[in-house]
Parts: sequence; C-alpha cells; structure tokens
Amino acid sequence: MSHLYIWVMIKCIEAKKPEKEWSKYNTIMRMEVTQVLHMNGGVGEASYANNSLVQQKVISLTKPIREEAITSLYCTTFPRSLAIADMGCSSGPNTLFVVSEIIKVVEKLCRELNRKSPEYKVFLNDLPGNDFNNIFKSLDSFKEKLSDEMESDIMGPCYFYGVPGSFYGRVFPNQSLNFVHSSYSLQWLSKVPEGAENNKDNIYISRTSPSNVVKAYYEQFQRDFSVFLKCRAEELVEGGRMVLTFLGRKSDNPCSKECCYIWELMAKALNDMVMQGIIKEDQVTTFNIPQYTPSPLEVKWEVLKEGSFAINRLEVSEVNWNAMDECNVFEFESEMNESLSDSGYNVAQCMRAVAEPLLVNHFGEAIIEKVFSRYQEILADRMSKEKTKFVNVTILLTRKG
Repeated sequence: MSHLYIWVMIKCIEAKKPEKEWSKYNTIMRMEVTQVLHMNGGVGEASYANNSLVQQKVISLTKPIREEAITSLYCTTFPRSLAIADMGCSSGPNTLFVVSEIIKVVEKLCRELNRKSPEYKVFLNDLPGNDFNNIFKSLDSFKEKLSDEMESDIMGPCYFYGVPGSFYGRVFPNQSLNFVHSSYSLQWLSKVPEGAENNKDNIYISRTSPSNVVKAYYEQFQRDFSVFLKCRAEELVEGGRMVLTFLGRKSDNPCSKECCYIWELMAKALNDMVMQGIIKEDQVTTFNIPQYTPSPLEVKWEVLKEGSFAINRLEVSEVNWNAMDECNVFEFESEMNESLSDSGYNVAQCMRAVAEPLLVNHFGEAIIEKVFSRYQEILADRMSKEKTKFVNVTILLTRKG
C-alpha cells in the first residue's frame, strides 16, 4: 500500500464521536505533558543515565551527518561565537557527548585553517522535570576531560546554559543559534492526541487501533513538528544547521510492527495485569503514550510545507532493541556479564528509564515493579524468536536566507 494512498485515506476519514459519554478521559491528555514527561533522573539502576545505550548507539551511527553539518557551517560562516543548542538533552553520559564531538571537529578545522578558535555557547534544553542538576555536576569533569583530549592547548572558551522548557514553542531569542541538534526527542508529542480515547486495549498506535486514532496521532505530529520548525527558523541565523534524529519507521504504514511493537508488548503486560485483577481495565483504556514515530517521507513533507529550511540529507538507520548485542561484554566488569546477557532485562530497563514517569503518574507507583517484571518476560520471549530493531530517521537541514 503506497504512502500517498494511506495519507489520503487517513485525511478522508471522519473522526467518530464515542457512542457514550466517557466517565473518565485520557489522564495524560488532560494534563500538561510537560509536567510529567521526562527520563528517570539520578544514577540508580532504573535511571536513564544507566540505561541509555540504545540512544548512545544512535548518536554514534549519526556522527558522520553531524560532522558534515558542523564542517559545512564553520567553513562557510567562520563564526567568532558558535552557539549550539541540544534540544531534548536529557541527562547522563550522552548529554555532553555530541557537544564534545562538535567542539573537537571545529578545533581541528581551526588548526588546519590556522584560524583562532571561536568561543562556544552551549545551550542544553529539555522539559522542566529533566535532571539538570546531574548535568551541572558533571560539567567540571567534562571540561577537564575535553581539554585533555585536545591536541592543542589553545581552545576557545566554553560556556554552558541550562534552558528548561518545551521545544514546541520559542526557547531562544531571534537569530541567536548557529547549530541545533536533537536526537530521540522529537518523536515525543506535546500531548496525547485528542480523538484517541477509543484506543481500547492499546497504549499507542497498534495494528488493532481504530482508524480515527491513527489519524489523530498523525495530525498531532504534523502540528507539533510544524511548530518546532517555525520556532527554530526564527532562532537560527541564516545558514545555521539542524541535525534531527527521530525514533521512526521505514514503512509507509503508521501501524507497522517496526514502530509499534515495543509498545504493543507493554500493552500486553498491562492487559495481563488487568486479567489478574491487579489494575482496572479502564486504567489501560484511558492511557495512551504521547509519541509518534514518523517515516522519512512524513518528516520531509513537513519540512517542505514549513519552507524555512533546505534539506541536505535524509537517512534511515537501525539499532537493535538490545544494544548490548553489538557490544563486547568483556569491556564491562565480569560481575555484570550475567545481566548484560539478559536481553529482556536490558530492553525492559531501557524502556523503564523512558516510560516510568508516565506510568507512575497514571497507574501509581505500587504496580511499577510488577509491570516491568512481566514486560521483561514478554520481551525475552519475543526477542528469542525474532529480530527486533529500532528505526531511526535523521535529517540535516540548513536555514534558508
């Protein structure tokens, strides 16, 4: 089925009103997602800092695109002050990795071209619930490590700023940024789509979701990404670059297994607990994840519609659900090898670091251990029988004049 056919089909479907008044609307839809959506903070067992290897792999995969972007930017504009914004920075070891990478590329270019290093202004943006304190505590050691890794003792001064707030709105002054980066953040929506209330037994788009739910999710993505582009267009200087990586899909079908399966399995864990009487059915019925995993064509279409950016590259990559599959376990402490070899545990912990705050807000904290214990079992079973990968959509954009 072609993407055009699906797009037209979705556009032509009229959203149906519920046959009866709901006694309870989707909790997340009625609240400000910005108050709840954040990764698990701290450095504990379930923290994002200790369970973000998938995100690290994706950042490594997209490194050549960022190097192309920053090289092109620097060699065409030679900014005396380079303002870099990481939007959806989260916390933990990945937060400053991209910043370090960008600075190293620019410093290498300065040596090769015999130019004075620019000063670096680094803006770290995420929602207010993000663990900014963890980031700030690591800055001194980061600067020291970065300085040690430089081949030259001469490096431009580097200033860091924490910028809490939703990127679905203005965050920075007009024409104040040179480079914007975002990885694995823009698939998160500003809210659960209105019209997704009848997504029974599901917590995200699924192969069993009604067509009006699919339509609602897609249209919410269109609205949100369009706003993001418009705001960044006002904040970037002419010729500024953006590198954006979404958790996405290759398929034209928004209900494709490649993008929905991870949430379908979590829904199964929750529905199993309904059958056991641990949670109520209407708690699952009124819970939907505020996320949309776009296809490359959907991303491209929104960029072309907004009109402020030229598309330089648009690429798709993949990473295993269990990022440890691609690691050498001997790189880690021997006592950890047993847990590292447990695919179900690794993926469940990765998803827990991301989804736990949403689940706690809706279901309460008492059921969390049971949810992820069941989820781990389901994941281990499915992953033993089939290959499972996350799909990444990366786009490099230049701000038009």
